[in-house]
Formats: sequence, C-alpha cells, structure tokens
Amino acid sequence: MDKLMIEGGYPLEGTVQIGGAKNSAVALIPAAILADSPVTIDNLPAISDVELLAELLREIGGEVQLSDHEMTIQPENMFSMPLPNGRVKQLRASYYLMGAMLGKFKKAVIGLPGGCNLGPRPIDQHIKGFEALGARVTNEQGAIYLRADELKGARIYLDVVSVGATINIMLAAVLAKGQTVIENAAKEPEIIDVATLLTNMGAKIKGAGTNVIRIDGVESLHGCRHSIIPDRIEAGTYMILAAAIGQKVVVDNIIPYHVESLIAKLREMGVSVEERDDQVLISNHKAKTGVDIKTLVYPGFPTDLQQPFTTLLTQAEGSSIVTDTIYNARFKHIDELRRMGADVKVEGRSAIINGASALQGAKVRASDLRAGAALLIAGLMADGVTELSGLEHVDRGYENLEEKLVGLGARIWREQMSEEEREQVKS
Repeated sequence: MDKLMIEGGYPLEGTVQIGGAKNSAVALIPAAILADSPVTIDNLPAISDVELLAELLREIGGEVQLSDHEMTIQPENMFSMPLPNGRVKQLRASYYLMGAMLGKFKKAVIGLPGGCNLGPRPIDQHIKGFEALGARVTNEQGAIYLRADELKGARIYLDVVSVGATINIMLAAVLAKGQTVIENAAKEPEIIDVATLLTNMGAKIKGAGTNVIRIDGVESLHGCRHSIIPDRIEAGTYMILAAAIGQKVVVDNIIPYHVESLIAKLREMGVSVEERDDQVLISNHKAKTGVDIKTLVYPGFPTDLQQPFTTLLTQAEGSSIVTDTIYNARFKHIDELRRMGADVKVEGRSAIINGASALQGAKVRASDLRAGAALLIAGLMADGVTELSGLEHVDRGYENLEEKLVGLGARIWREQMSEEEREQVKS
C-alpha cells in the first residue's frame, strides 16, 4: 500500500498531455460485448478501472489484448456468465455490463456496483429502462438478475437526468426490436462518444447529445476501431491545478468546448485562460477572487470538478459558496482540507470557504477519486510535505499522475506505508 509524498510550494510550468476519457472508456469497453467481430478501442487511459474491465470481459469468455493505450476485444466466444461479486464490486461502472449483456444475451447477473462512496446513487432509472424494454429485473442476494424472452423498443422518460442510465438503456436497446426513444436523456460528451462507437458498429442512433435519443434496433452489430475523446475531467483537474500553483501551463489534447463552464469560472476568479484548437494556456499572475459555483448536469459545472475547485477557492480572496446538487456526500475532503489549515465549513449540500488560507502540509487520506485530486492540489500549494494515502481511489482516474506532475516541476514521489500506517488505515 503506497502513499504519495508532496512537497509543496514549487510553481508549475510546462505542458501536460491529457489522456482518453475515463467516463467514456468504462462504457465503451462493455459496449464491445454487443459486437460479433473484434472491436479495437484506442486512446484508452492507463488506469486501474480499464484493467478491471479487461479482466471481467475475459471472465465471460472474451479475448482481450491490452497494450499501449489500445485494447482489442474479440467477443465471438463470450457467454452470459454470472458476475455476482469479485471485480464487479471494485468499480461503479460495472453496471454497464448489465445493459450490454442484456442486449446481447437477453440475460445477465451482475453484482451491485462499487466505486467511490458518494452517497446514494441508485440505479432505479437503469432498471426502469430495462423493464420498459421487456426485461424482468430482480435483486437476489446482492446481485441484479436480468431476464428477457426478447427486447422490444419503448418510449422511456428518465425521471432524473442520468449519464449511466442513458448509456445503459442505449446498450440494451440497439439490438432490440423496433424503436426506442429516451426522453430527458443526459447530454454529456461521453454519451456522444458511446453513440459514435455503436453507430460505427452498425447501430442506428439519432439525437445523442440532445435530451431525446432515438434508437432503431438492428439485427446484429460488427466490430470496428474507435478512438476515445479526451478526458474533460482530467483536463479540468490540471487546469485547476495550474490556476492554483502554475505560472504558465499548457493543457494539451483537450476539447475546450467540453470544459466551458470551468473556463468561465476560472476567468471570473481572475485567472487568464487562453483557448486554442486542442489546448488551453493557463497563466497565473493576479490575485484570485472568490466565486460561487453550483454543480449541474452537463453543460453545467461538473460535480467531478467540485472537489478540486473547492481547494482552489481556499486561495481566493473573500468568501465562496460551493453547492453540489448531484451528490450529497461529496464533501468528505473538507475535513482533510481543514486539517491543512483551510477555513471551510459544510452546511447541508453547500461548503462555505473563507479565503485566502495558508495551507500546511499534513497527513491526509483520499476518501474517493476526486477528493484525492483535491488533496493533491492542496499539497502542491501547502507549506511543507503532505502525505496522501488512499491512492487506490486516485489511480482509478488519473494516469501517470506523478510522471505528469514531475514534468511540470512538482516535487512528488511515492513511498511504501509502514505496517503501523496500514493498520491505522484499516481501522
């Protein structure tokens, strides 16, 4: 078990390359189950969730080659093997196996998903969609059982805008008979990415990226090659990091349009952001002013950037209020920031930040993926050395983290935790 050592106070400068989108990858890999010939996905992020999904596809009979940001999946010999626990429990996005296996085999048994503990994230909208298509869904001994004689297209209205439910229903519907209409669909770029792959495989999908998606079922899908879009959350994290302690940092291989809400808030704070075709330049020479943010579904401010942005606001003059309307348990990093000297308190679904605080290095623990990013940024700004544990969360979403940060001039390295530290973590 490792911990990350961060020596703060060193200004960052240079260029950082952004990898493929984690939130696309975890849906695109299960989507390959639906094909009847090999699917190759490139620009994959080198993160633990991708490796877990590769192992899960091998468990159900797939041949998977993974190397150098590219995965080739041969689905011809896959079968509907139950996946009640084990690796399924380790990542939230394992629920995409439900839609893909239901679509392909008309049955699936998938353990209830794991991932970051961000409070209740029910899959009721997923189940509603599956049932509308003709599946029988039961919860038996902690696993979801899906069974259907056949799937038929239906009109499905999502009560809550959900990326996961939108994608899962798409996966189940592309091989169903007739037309499926998803209303109040999510509009995230990752939805478009998944629809692009499925269309290249032979699916008929219209409206991805709008709130109404129409899917005309087809008899079969074939393999193809697909390149994943850049990760807008990784890009946003490095943009926030550059605003926090950068001088001139170029965030390369991104789609600026995908992070417009973040760019607007950074500029409102007084940070210089120069947009280019596939990169942004963050220049940091002025004092920053506090701003209020509220997380919303895309194209609003992303909940996945709320935690890193809260850390940045500890260095802004005046008071700021951060409200998370998506996940009510996404303030677990606040106690750790306070341990480092931040003046922050939580009231309901909001955090109130009084800046600017002088942060001090401390021993802190990441409770989830984006909390880890928030505490990493705090460590880079703090005086002294910060010890960050809970790296299993961080490694789920950020590839080559130390390498990229060292390339920008950060003083950061990994160390093995002592037996005593490991016991403290377990308790």
